[in-house]
Amino acid sequence: MTRDLDPATRLIHAKPPGARVVRTVGPPILRGSTVLLDTAAEFYDDSILTYGRSGLTTHDALTSALAELEGASSVSLFPSGLAAVTAAMTAVLKAGDEILVMDAIYKPTRRFCDNVLTRFGVGVRYHPANLTAPEILARAGTNTRLIVMESPGSLTMEMQDVPGVANLAREKGILTLADNTWAAGSLFKPLAHGVDISVQSLTKYVCGHSDVFMGSAATRDPAIGKALQDAVRDFGWSVSPDDAYQMLRGLRTLSARLDRHGASSLEVATWLAGHSAVAEVLHPALPGAPGHEIWARDYDGAAGLFAIVLRPASPKAVAAFLDALQLFGLGFSWGGFESLALNGDPQLGSRDHDTPRAGPIIRLNIGLEAPKDLIADLDQALAVFS
Repeated sequence: MTRDLDPATRLIHAKPPGARVVRTVGPPILRGSTVLLDTAAEFYDDSILTYGRSGLTTHDALTSALAELEGASSVSLFPSGLAAVTAAMTAVLKAGDEILVMDAIYKPTRRFCDNVLTRFGVGVRYHPANLTAPEILARAGTNTRLIVMESPGSLTMEMQDVPGVANLAREKGILTLADNTWAAGSLFKPLAHGVDISVQSLTKYVCGHSDVFMGSAATRDPAIGKALQDAVRDFGWSVSPDDAYQMLRGLRTLSARLDRHGASSLEVATWLAGHSAVAEVLHPALPGAPGHEIWARDYDGAAGLFAIVLRPASPKAVAAFLDALQLFGLGFSWGGFESLALNGDPQLGSRDHDTPRAGPIIRLNIGLEAPKDLIADLDQALAVFS
């Protein structure tokens, strides 16, 4: 324009002077809802990005890195781990379908199955978490479309034969979904073992700092990948570029942190296994623990999350133990740098096939503190419990 512009107009249309494009170790954080197009013909061109909700450069960098981690052809992002699970299910299910779900599934996932899927005509059946692959597939019916797994199981750490279920399900034309948050897409690779959709809560280990929500769903199947992307578009899911950058930053140090979490958790679990107040340690990587054989066969390492079964005691004694902890925070979630403890018993009432245990169950998230300090903290708190 050659005519003079009002100062307000100049402020809006001011452009930076030409500058050299520099290359940094992280991608630029590109923020924007409106994407400016070069020509009017591009408005309805589905082959190009026309709106920021679909994700910009930071999102592309994150999904590319996650695809590398998961061995996937495509990865979709969601505002939370739960959103990733629920969106993945809705992407492949329709009214009249049925899903088989392990009974020890994450409780919010179960709530979605019971309160939402059933309302829209999808049948939901739960099975004991310790069934073998053939036993699970024997429960499949003519309408079974999807098998939902979580290994280890939420709170109680049951291990499933994920490769066995996936291979038998594929033979029957049934899709499989695995919540792989415990292994963070690193310690176990569901897609390499025949699973159709690998879901994880990036909020946990990928973030690593307990301050950002996000989830991902990964697949090698182009048709499923398109269905996941359609779900993102149709439901209006979006994640912020700043959150995507934080996740990408956490992903860079994932391997180092997982090594520390796993080694520390095994050290603490081994000590707890010898304590008189502990009836059982539920840590798949601990020799002799339930599911250890599956872990040793399929997994490349251990995570920091496990559970213990205390000897029989009153709820008051359990609360006294938890309240006595000084280094373990009392809180939900896990996968961050800080250690956490949680009383799991109140969450188990909704299960259909729960296994009786000797006493109350406590879930522990082992953070990045020195294991000897965490052991000392547990020791003094168990003295109160005893």
